[in-house]
Amino acid sequence: MEALKEGDKAPDFTSKDQNGKTVSLSDFKGKNVILYFYPKDDTPGCTAEACSFRDNYQSLEGNGFEVIGVSTDSEKSHKKFETKYSLPFPLIADEDKNINEAYGVWVEKNMYGKKYMGTARKTFLIAPDGVIKKIIDKVDTKNASQQVLDLTK
Repeated sequence: MEALKEGDKAPDFTSKDQNGKTVSLSDFKGKNVILYFYPKDDTPGCTAEACSFRDNYQSLEGNGFEVIGVSTDSEKSHKKFETKYSLPFPLIADEDKNINEAYGVWVEKNMYGKKYMGTARKTFLIAPDGVIKKIIDKVDTKNASQQVLDLTK
């Protein structure tokens, strides 16, 4: 599959969030969406990234953004993560990896010389018309929300 580019239509998806609620990207039509993919709940980098979005959530909302996190973890895992860090946005469970694959973030990774499949950390800024405005490939986990705000200035 060809990688998504800025200017492409963002693939729609439907899955469950940490509360068992069905969420679709199309639910956010007419809004700016920060769709961020992360490898695993409650790991250092992913926690820093989620907390960055949490700590600046009001500022992001004030700039017209909705935040959605996606990983291959289960609803139950997401619920624990949300509760532990008081995350105010939906975390989508993508256990079948369909959303990861649609966005091209399910990739071969290499850790300590061992190859495995996993989620590439990536953030997509999606315009109200559903078109991808920006793609952040090199996410600064501690400053993820600031990276987004800097791109919108």
